[in-house]
Amino acid sequence: TDTDYSDYENINGCQYQLPNNEKLSDFSRVFLPTFYSIIFIVGFIGNALVLCVLVKYRKTSNMSDLCLFNLALSDLLFLISLPFWAHYAAVTEWIFGNFMYHVVTALYMLGFYGSIFFMILMTVERYIVIVHTFSKHLSVRDSIALALFVWSLSLGVSLPTIIFSQVNNDLSKREVPAWKLVSYIELNILGWIVPLSVMVVCYSRIIPILMTMRSQKKHKAVRLMVVLVSVFFLFWTPYNIVIFLKFLQHVGLNTCQEHLDMAMQWVESLAFSHCCLNPIIYAFVGKKFRNLFLKILKEWFPFCFDRCKKTE
Repeated sequence: TDTDYSDYENINGCQYQLPNNEKLSDFSRVFLPTFYSIIFIVGFIGNALVLCVLVKYRKTSNMSDLCLFNLALSDLLFLISLPFWAHYAAVTEWIFGNFMYHVVTALYMLGFYGSIFFMILMTVERYIVIVHTFSKHLSVRDSIALALFVWSLSLGVSLPTIIFSQVNNDLSKREVPAWKLVSYIELNILGWIVPLSVMVVCYSRIIPILMTMRSQKKHKAVRLMVVLVSVFFLFWTPYNIVIFLKFLQHVGLNTCQEHLDMAMQWVESLAFSHCCLNPIIYAFVGKKFRNLFLKILKEWFPFCFDRCKKTE
């Protein structure tokens, strides 16, 4: 007999279970596959270009470049999982089997926490270099070791969810295991409170120092940092609020099931789209990076640029 996956709960404590409300379910079947597909295409192209630029043109690598490389790699892992969730939302049934369920969960979790932790590492690295004027760069070996540690940390945090997440085939069974309740709080703390706190503390020390320097380049860096904190806050705060409300719901302190289901559709989509912005925020705002990006496009699609020259 075919296995019915129509009631499984997704990772991270957020529910991919389509709601019982018929109108909301119809909305999910149309909106989520479309939106996830757009995020996948835009995000995949952007992050793949970042990787290509870093691999092909950066002859000397520093800690910032290594963080940027791994940030793009994390986003790609996360993005690869989206077509599977889009398909599930469209057909309301998980057809890929139990093994693929755990594989896709692993991609999602590693991508999610990898992106968060490398964003933290990049922020701390800037803080140390600018505030404490630490000019000595880490060796390539030390930088790689630090990156491997971050990936190991991401795996360690993700492992319980990867292992214990199970497909719920009993539609009448609504019990929420203890590990899932812990995952809600873990997500709030490690996925939002910690990174936001690190960014606010570090950039609040960095910005005044840069503002004292009479350099247009430094002022651009200040604007970039303000954008970083603002975008992270705007895209991830609504999602984490709903996640916390889901936690309260499961411990019996909140009963707004239908409203939370609808809210989750919107805030989850907003949060997921953040991985499309990372290449723009971290990479393409730099003039040098933009030039390398255009150089790659000219090599890949020379006919497009030749046609543009002819029209001019």
